[in-house]
Amino acid sequence: MTTTTTTRTSTGRVLAAAAAVYLVVLIGFVVALGSLRDGEVGAVGFGPQVAIVEVEGMILDVEEVVRDLRRHRDNPLVRAVVIRINSPGGVVGPTQEIHQALLRLREAGKPVVASLGAVAASGGYYIAVAADQVFANPGTLTGSIGVIMQLATFGELMKKVGVSYVVVKAGQFKDIGNPSRPMTEEEQRILHGLLDDIHGQFIQAVAGGRNLPEADVRRFADGRVFSGVQAKSLRMVDQLGSLEDAVNHAAVLAGLPVPPRVIPPRRKLSLFDLVKGAIGVPLPGSLAPSLPLFKTPLYLMD
Repeated sequence: MTTTTTTRTSTGRVLAAAAAVYLVVLIGFVVALGSLRDGEVGAVGFGPQVAIVEVEGMILDVEEVVRDLRRHRDNPLVRAVVIRINSPGGVVGPTQEIHQALLRLREAGKPVVASLGAVAASGGYYIAVAADQVFANPGTLTGSIGVIMQLATFGELMKKVGVSYVVVKAGQFKDIGNPSRPMTEEEQRILHGLLDDIHGQFIQAVAGGRNLPEADVRRFADGRVFSGVQAKSLRMVDQLGSLEDAVNHAAVLAGLPVPPRVIPPRRKLSLFDLVKGAIGVPLPGSLAPSLPLFKTPLYLMD
């Protein structure tokens, strides 16, 4: 009986120890995930720092980006911000929100440096011109200063399949862009005036941000895409360099030592990301096209 009791006691202790180890590992894992979510991993100790904020993909929902910029603006330890842009553009309003948030950072006395990645075109470039300095790689695709609206017409197809489309409206132009019928000349004129107005806002933002005469900007603001080298010759960017170069330059502007302490960008880490990283195989969702098939009509770049 004594031997049996001793064995049970030993087994219980082993299980308790294993459970304690498991709990410690689990707590550490949760803390690590929280740190990654908050974007603080990699920041070396305390003291003045340069923060990096990323703009990735189509510019649609910018709430998190604007929140991060506001947080860095209010953080006295953040002395400069690098905005890293990998985007072909996006919806006009959200793009302008990031642009304004960067201007508010500069008004708060914090230098802002834009680092252009593979693509920083149209809305991506609109964001960049709010920075004090713009860095691009020689092969970065940028520019595309223009506005586009694409609307399909399905009227003839609907007739062939026997589908009718009824519109009840109050307001002559309430159904402008109706896919069941061709657009009238008056409707085209209205939409063209809308795009011209937003294009003019884009040109003014570039002229003001890059300190260029508006007439000079209009010469290349025709929707063309430029390489980083071409953009530099047009004074669309200041220097050719990598993200590291941009971070070091931000440190210099803020009077910090080079290389500076860095707060890396906020990264969302999901269970799918963990599984994909563990097995090294892309998940089905990651194989889908990166651009939406059905898009909001008005973009800075398609």
